[in-house]
Parts: sequence; structure tokens; C-alpha cells
Amino acid sequence: MDRFQAMKVFMGVVEANSFTRAADNLGLPRATVTNTIQGLENHLKVRLLNRTTRSVSLTADGAAYYERCARILAELEETEAAFQDAARRPQGRLRVDVAGPVGRDILIPNLCEFHSRYPDVELVIGMGDRPVDLVQEAVDCVIRAGELVDSTLVARRIGSLSFVTCGSAEYLERYGEPTTLEELQQHRAVHYFSSVSGRNFDWDFLVDGVSMPVRMEGSIAVNDSDAYITCGLKNFGLIQPARFMALPHLESGALKEILPQWKPSPVPMSVLYPQNRHLSPKVRAFADWAAELFARCPLLSGCNGAGLPAGECRYPDRKPSYTVRDMLVDDNAALTG
Repeated sequence: MDRFQAMKVFMGVVEANSFTRAADNLGLPRATVTNTIQGLENHLKVRLLNRTTRSVSLTADGAAYYERCARILAELEETEAAFQDAARRPQGRLRVDVAGPVGRDILIPNLCEFHSRYPDVELVIGMGDRPVDLVQEAVDCVIRAGELVDSTLVARRIGSLSFVTCGSAEYLERYGEPTTLEELQQHRAVHYFSSVSGRNFDWDFLVDGVSMPVRMEGSIAVNDSDAYITCGLKNFGLIQPARFMALPHLESGALKEILPQWKPSPVPMSVLYPQNRHLSPKVRAFADWAAELFARCPLLSGCNGAGLPAGECRYPDRKPSYTVRDMLVDDNAALTG
């Protein structure tokens, strides 16, 4: 017995609610449909369908078997489609959503490379860091920072965002430089708050490989990374921004790194897409290209940027400045869109 064919015939009878209509829909003789169902029931040693002269209905065992058949056949079709798609050249409209600075400073300057490699893909790039409903807004994938919390999405890691604890030279001269985590309690900090929940984010340090949150006091809170850096430069308190945002100011001396022996925890950067469909060739192509792009940039591949000129990302034959501004993780909301 061809069990996959038997499953298809069984599902056809259930969905048509008739042996005759199922035979017509499947292009099979009615006798073949009847014999297939009988053979399936004999093989399983259970009754799947109740038959009368006027109707067909599922038994309890039949209902359970139907659900499993539907799941198995759907997975089989998606698996076959994935391999068939892999053989095709990526093409069609691809809608991507990224944080504004990532789009402006990383993706857009390198789009010629992507277009040369995949000329049949039409890229539509939305820039922002708001939560996005990928299904409702017809977005194919997003690039976000943070841990995945939405179980309906799949995350492909493409890089890592590092942070730095620092203060302005004037602030540290006035209030002194902390040398231990405990001494931070004697200092003020600029708070960064979530645009979604409204709460301030605690600071974070890696101590012996374990993340340790530290609650800081402060008199000002913002939810924009440019404003966050500016407040630090204007002596409102210590800050903990993304390292590649702070690099120009660190190297000019306007900001100074403190507590370098305790680094803030790095944050993964990922391409996210819905898990309920197989990965299309165009999304796979974009994710592969983005991973290559980020790997060529030390500041976005987990390195701390030591030894790099301010903002430099060292792509071959060009030296774009990476002053990415809005990459602080906004609670977990960034990963739901």
C-alpha cells in the first residue's frame, strides 16, 4: 500500500464528504477510492469513517488520523517546495525592515553588491525600530538586535552588538572615575527608556561570564540614541551606549571608557522571519548576504572596535563611517518586528 497516496485519498473523502465527489476531485475511479479506504482501515485496524447511503462522517479515530495526515502532508509539501525553490534563482519583491542607521549606513551603501548578485530581487527597505507584524504588514524579514521572544519567528544570527560604559571627560573630572561596580552607586546615569513599556533599562555587566544588572540613579531619561549620547556629552551622567556609536567621541577624548574590565553583555543581531513557511530563496539570499556584510565589519561581528579609527568598519576598498544610532534594544519589542 502506498501510504502517502492512501492519506491523500482519505483526506479527499473527508473534505468532500463523499466517496463519489472525492473520486471526481482526485481523478480516480470510485472503486479505487473505496478499496483504498478499506485497505487503510484494515492496515490500521481501526474504523476511520462512518458510512451511510447519504453521508460520510469521521469516527473519533478518523478525526485524530485526519489531523495527523494533514500535518504530515503539509510538511512533506513544504519540504519538497523548499528544495524546488533552492534550485531557482532568487527573484521577486522582498520587503525588509531595519533600524534606520543600519539601513542608511550599512545596507544602502552596499546595495550595488546585492543587486549585482541577485538582479531579479526587488528590495523594499523600511527603516525604523518599531514593532512590526510581519504577516499583517507583508514584511518578509527584519533585522533587529536582542534575543528572540516571539515564538512565531525564526532568528538567523548575523552579528553581535557590543556596548561600552563611559562618561564625558568633564563629568569624570568633576565627580571622579569609578573603579568598582559598587562605586557606580555614587554616580548619576542618563537613563534610556523603552518606547513600548516606558520603563528604564538597567545597566548590565559581565562578571565572570555572568550577566549582572546594575540599577543606576539619574535625573533624565530619553528613548533616542542620539539624545542619549548628547546627554552624556553634556555631563548629565554616565552612559552605556553601543560602542560603534561612541567610538568617535572616545577617540576624540570627549568620552572616556570606564570599568573596562567589566564589559556590558553583547547583544545578538539577527535576521527574523516567520517560521510557518519554508524559507524562500530571496529571504535566504538576503540573510546570507547580510551575514557576510556584518562579518566584514568588526564593530558588528562581536569585536569591540579596538584599534579602529573612529567609526571605521573596514570594508574592502571603502571606509564608510558607522555612526549607527538607534541600535539599543527596546525591551523585547524590537524582536516582534
